[in-house]
Amino acid sequence: MNDRLFVTKILDAWRSWCANPTIELDYKNHFTLLVAIVLSARATDVGVNKATHSLFEMYSTPREFIKLGEENLSFYVKTIGLYRTKAKNILKMSHILESKYDGQVPSNFEDLVQLPGVGRKSANVFLNNAYGAQTMPVDTHVFRVARRIGWSDATTVLGVERDLVAILPKKCLNHANNWLVLHGRYVCKARKPNCTKCLINKYCKYYNESK
Repeated sequence: MNDRLFVTKILDAWRSWCANPTIELDYKNHFTLLVAIVLSARATDVGVNKATHSLFEMYSTPREFIKLGEENLSFYVKTIGLYRTKAKNILKMSHILESKYDGQVPSNFEDLVQLPGVGRKSANVFLNNAYGAQTMPVDTHVFRVARRIGWSDATTVLGVERDLVAILPKKCLNHANNWLVLHGRYVCKARKPNCTKCLINKYCKYYNESK
């Protein structure tokens, strides 16, 4: 099977499973989406959603977060790993957004990665989910699944990102990223992948080599 058909078959299988995949972080607007993404570093989406449920009901703009203050924000997110550092970065980010961008989150990669707590992956996750940008942020799930199914043999996050951007149709990058995350989270798990119930096992390098 050639690479193009191989990719198409996997994307078609995922599309039949979940036609419109979305991020599993809860948010109210672009600002709270970015806050949730920053909080999700080295944390689970479930854990972040539990912490932000009450927070986002009461505070949802940079100005409101500035009034809330670092200590009070830390209290809301104290169940999340590295919460003090994240709270500090979110408050710094809020001040920058309020003073430089009139309280709005910038829509370009270069400005996003200048914000405290926002790196390459976080910026791409935001652009993918806020604006439908054709980006390919690589988290632990994307990294694992891409290598297992044979879409990349790179050993670095940036290498996997480049391989995926090269092999996937550009118009599919937005959905493909969320499919990779969801597949890794619920099917192709790190310690015990559920290969027998996997929709794409017939196309998977890992499954076929381990039989």
